[in-house]
Amino acid sequence: QVQLVESGGGLVQAGGSLRLSCVASAHTFSAAARGWFRQAPGKEREFVAGISRTVGITEYSDSVKGRFTISRDNDKNTVYLQMNSLKLEDTAVYYCAADLNGSIWLVHTREHDYNYWGQGTQVTVSS
Repeated sequence: QVQLVESGGGLVQAGGSLRLSCVASAHTFSAAARGWFRQAPGKEREFVAGISRTVGITEYSDSVKGRFTISRDNDKNTVYLQMNSLKLEDTAVYYCAADLNGSIWLVHTREHDYNYWGQGTQVTVSS
């Protein structure tokens, strides 16, 4: 069974940086479509960033564009989310997701586009 394991969350002051990692247990996912979502308390889970299958096209939500960067290391079956200039409103549980299907030219931005999910990692931004 494929597992996605996130790490790198924690407590950081506003303006600081964190890098999240998500490792897939199967090499099959080295070039899969990958994404990051987040869920803040009392809110629905929302798309943060995604990278398309194979080609690696990226897309970001407007709220993180210019501050967050998604990248991948196919050899390590890992996708990263570099988060800079963190704001209080970035506080949430961050989830990584993966999917083996879909166009290599499109980024999955919806939850139901993904079939595999990690357990989540908490990111807390303090003032």
